[in-house]
Amino acid sequence: MTERERISSGAKWEPIVGYSRAVKVGNRIYVTGTTALGEDGDIIGGDNAYEQAKQCIRNIEKALQRLGAGLEHVVRTRMFVTDISRWEEYGRAHGEFLRDVMPATTMVEVSALIDPRMLIEIEADAET
Repeated sequence: MTERERISSGAKWEPIVGYSRAVKVGNRIYVTGTTALGEDGDIIGGDNAYEQAKQCIRNIEKALQRLGAGLEHVVRTRMFVTDISRWEEYGRAHGEFLRDVMPATTMVEVSALIDPRMLIEIEADAET
């Protein structure tokens, strides 16, 4: 069996639900759904979809770096948004960070996220 390396973000939901912020298996890294939480555990960006999306990607980048990778290794993202009509705001942030990488991506509208103030949650897969 391939060895797994796991990291935690310290989010209160991780031990309750039983998940890791990211898991590395071989040369693949799977970053779980990541929201706009700041270091203090509060949501960054308020009702600004663009700012929340940027914070999600910054948090993904931190997780990747802890596992020896970076955004340049991202091959797929999935964006779960609470209001698809704001797709350009989410997309602009995604493009600013990942335009040169051009990962496969999906954006879908969901009825809600775990905290009603959250507008977006992003998953990422990477290969080193």
